[in-house]
Amino acid sequence: MGVMVMSRKERSRLEVLGWKERSGISLVKAAEAMGVSYRQAKRIWKRYQAGKEHGLVHFGRGRKSNRGHDLEVKKRALREYRERYKGFGPTLASEKLEEDGIRIDHETLRRWLIAEGLWERQRKPRRHRQRRERKPCFGDLIQMDGSHHDWFEGRGEKCCLMSMVDDATGTTMALMAEDETTEAAMRLLQHWIRTYGIPMALYTDRKNVYILDRASKPEELFEGKEPMSAFGKVCRKLGIRIIAARSPQAKGRVERKHGVYQDRWVKELRIKGIRTVAEANQFVGTFTDRINEKFAREPASDVDHHRPLEPAACLEDIFCWEETRVLRNDWTVRYENRVYQVIRQSTLPPAKQKVTILRRLDGSLRIVYRGQSIAFVECKEPIEPVQKVNERKTWHPGHDHPWRKSFNELFKTKRPNESNAALT
Repeated sequence: MGVMVMSRKERSRLEVLGWKERSGISLVKAAEAMGVSYRQAKRIWKRYQAGKEHGLVHFGRGRKSNRGHDLEVKKRALREYRERYKGFGPTLASEKLEEDGIRIDHETLRRWLIAEGLWERQRKPRRHRQRRERKPCFGDLIQMDGSHHDWFEGRGEKCCLMSMVDDATGTTMALMAEDETTEAAMRLLQHWIRTYGIPMALYTDRKNVYILDRASKPEELFEGKEPMSAFGKVCRKLGIRIIAARSPQAKGRVERKHGVYQDRWVKELRIKGIRTVAEANQFVGTFTDRINEKFAREPASDVDHHRPLEPAACLEDIFCWEETRVLRNDWTVRYENRVYQVIRQSTLPPAKQKVTILRRLDGSLRIVYRGQSIAFVECKEPIEPVQKVNERKTWHPGHDHPWRKSFNELFKTKRPNESNAALT
């Protein structure tokens, strides 16, 4: 079975057209999602109907280029290089081969020589990285990362230490978790905000916990939204900018702080005889306070750029997972294989409307419609499907119905002799 190669644009068009085929949206909206004109969308849709995903792939893919060189020219050029120009660079060798009547571009010759092992790719020197100065104010930038290590030295299961380090002062805060998950990152950031305030920016790596590196879904394209993780949505509500580092050296302060924890924190756990995550979290706050007293430094500026939390803000509703659902005709909504019944109230949302379900860190749920909370209860028994009232059935005419007769059979005229015979 062959492998079909599709570009990023072709895969995006395949998702949009597949969604149009399933949901029946108009071709005008599909054209907006693909970023093409309506006439071009008609051509693409026609090719998709004819060959599905094969119709979206460029017809010239996999074919030999009309400007490509013949095999004999390639063999002759490589033979001349081995015999006369071995050790020459691709640029100089292409110039010498052109004097011999073999005209080949130097980049083409370079690819041929590398494939044959006659030329080694020239490695570029390491990129010079200039040292970045610390941010001047406390709260300008917070570096955040997780460290996987055998923290209990075999006494318990391996876990992850989530830590945050202020770039200006080196002030740190940590939390033990089973893994580097979204919940662990939310709990640590929530604890930091309750202690110091809302920072300006977070410096993280490119894990899916913090950012989503994928193409936008058709629904996101129609609404004009970018792919965002649950943690990213929390930071957007708080006005925190997430900066994704492209190397471990970029967030070197939190990486070096991991070394401090792996040296000192492991020994503290050994002295205390701690072997579970819950026991470690009870003691990690006292340990980080001692680390801050010993290693933290004064910032260059006395201004604290942490923003205070608004009095009306509720951190429990901010640090949560958001999911969109549609109310059924009986005012029920399904979430994580459970059905919830919306209670009748003065501001009852209409059926078939979208509501937002918030799942907090403690596991509690909240249903919101246009910024207002909705009262609901969980249905213990399975919900039966709603029966439609006065459902209209499709009528099919019988076999002898006049509609099934042809025009000649329906308006057939009798002959004159047949009519006279009938009168006699």
